Amino acid sequence: MNIFSLKYFGIFFLVISFFSFCNIIYSYYFNLLNNLTNYIFTFTITLIIGLFLVLFKKYKFEKINLFERILIVLIGYIVLPIAISMPYYFNIDNLAFINCYFEAISGFTSTGFTIFNNLDQLDQTLILWRSSSQWIGGLYFLFSILLLIDVFDENLKRSLTNFISLNSSEIFKQVFKIIVIYLSMTILIFIMLKLVNLRSYDAYNYSLSIISSGGFLPNNNFDTTFNTDISKIILSISMLFSFFSLFFIFNLIFFKKKNINFLSEDINILIYLLIVISLSFIFFNYDNNYLNLLVSVSSSVSNIGISFEQVPKKPLFLFSLYL
Repeated sequence: MNIFSLKYFGIFFLVISFFSFCNIIYSYYFNLLNNLTNYIFTFTITLIIGLFLVLFKKYKFEKINLFERILIVLIGYIVLPIAISMPYYFNIDNLAFINCYFEAISGFTSTGFTIFNNLDQLDQTLILWRSSSQWIGGLYFLFSILLLIDVFDENLKRSLTNFISLNSSEIFKQVFKIIVIYLSMTILIFIMLKLVNLRSYDAYNYSLSIISSGGFLPNNNFDTTFNTDISKIILSISMLFSFFSLFFIFNLIFFKKKNINFLSEDINILIYLLIVISLSFIFFNYDNNYLNLLVSVSSSVSNIGISFEQVPKKPLFLFSLYL
């Protein structure tokens, strides 16, 4: 394994340690001390590993081949969830490690499958950890796209760089820009949710889940959390942030020479979205439940998978969303 891969993984171990530290602060602030030592342990282990991998050896920037990049991405999807699974394993009694690893993988890949039936019985810090795992996984996915840029078409390449193929130096330059945009959009979603009077705890969890296209919810009260018309509209808009490619925002901000061809994919996606919303309004807007329907449409096209209970269940409805 080359030095680049070690530093690449080291960065994400440090990200995991940062969220562990956030859970430590939250535990202290709200006097949730039962599982505090577990987060301290996770923080210490991931911080040591992260610093060691990042500072292990001075790295000389060089080009790495496509096979090495693919291998780095695959290993990351296997190794990093092990670190994420530690709080599950130490916080919950009689929970097998394979179940903890499954929950970590589900969060890291933003799949949304969960082993927990009743979220209200979970410690709040563990709910925060589940949401954090999705955010970390979303960031890793974006980094992976950047790492595997040679696989994608020329429009996406040129939207990021003038280089035909990204070397490791160029990758690190673009990584910083992605982090800034990803974090800024997360904060923006958090502010939008706060404007509709969500608790900071709920707004924080939902913002981490939404930006990463994850399906984890912080509680079992989704319908009552978003029970006003304005909250449903804000929720729908926020979920569309992850529908459009992050590189669309990237292009708008960092493009020096804007070319409409680089934005053609996102324009096509916008047209598709307008068609789906229009068809939904025409054919399924009965019983005045269009806002519930709008949330379901936004959630489906964004691959988040959350919805209200009172939405149409007909197969034609599902077909129109996934066509």
